[in-house]
Amino acid sequence: MLTDRPVRAARPVHRPGPRRRRHDDAPATHEIFARFHGLPPGRERDVLCEELLEAWLPMAHRIAGRFRGKGEAVEDLQQIAALGLLKAIQGYDPRRGAFESYAVPTVTGELRRHFRDHTWDVHVPRRVQDLRNTVRRAYRELSLRPGSPEPTVAQLARHTGLSEQAVREGQRALTSYRALSLDAEPAREDGLSLVDTLGAADPSYDIVVDRLAARAGIQHLPRRERTVLYLRFFEGLTQSRIAERIGVSQMQVCRLIAQTCSRVREEAADGAADQEEEQEGAGNQRAV
Repeated sequence: MLTDRPVRAARPVHRPGPRRRRHDDAPATHEIFARFHGLPPGRERDVLCEELLEAWLPMAHRIAGRFRGKGEAVEDLQQIAALGLLKAIQGYDPRRGAFESYAVPTVTGELRRHFRDHTWDVHVPRRVQDLRNTVRRAYRELSLRPGSPEPTVAQLARHTGLSEQAVREGQRALTSYRALSLDAEPAREDGLSLVDTLGAADPSYDIVVDRLAARAGIQHLPRRERTVLYLRFFEGLTQSRIAERIGVSQMQVCRLIAQTCSRVREEAADGAADQEEEQEGAGNQRAV
């Protein structure tokens, strides 16, 4: 029967989408883990491992999110967490309780191990890293108290149960996690960068080494040759003045200086070679 009433559009029927699977519904069940645990290496075990990884990967990503803001990209943290999850799946024994209680510490430990071993710009021993974390935690706890000033070393030592020397060691490690750029401007009024404050090699050290190497050769020279070298290199006399002083020609003085310097140089080189052989021989004896 026809009417003049406007025809209403049919309301769309809401059809629920596929329900998001929880860990309890995913393949990551006790039965699947028991089956995975009993399988030998092979294709079937690899397929089950991939299913378990896919089911529990969101949990690993949530754990990785706790470590944001520490200098590592989120994608890298998720990759490390996935690696920890894989280790948890392979090492989990279903007879020892729920998987999550085993996987969470395993993934968290993998992330912490990454920060401990790969993100320090300066190599710091594990013991000192633990001191740093303890001191930092205690500093934060004491600073959060209302009206409390900056905690002293003694207060940190009492709060942590460490010695004051250990607290200072942990405080020094606080600045070792990230190295400053040489172009960074320190807190100075002159605005100099760190590279401007670096020292340079003192050329006087080379002079000292050369003089020590030449000393033995000079002592073995005849008296006249030693006199020529002294007048030329210590008194600063010219060759003509030296010739007048010792009663020879300037040409003879020139030849004497050249021959004497060559002789001293060769003896210094031979002495260095002999010293290296002695050191090598002593090292071989210690090794034996």
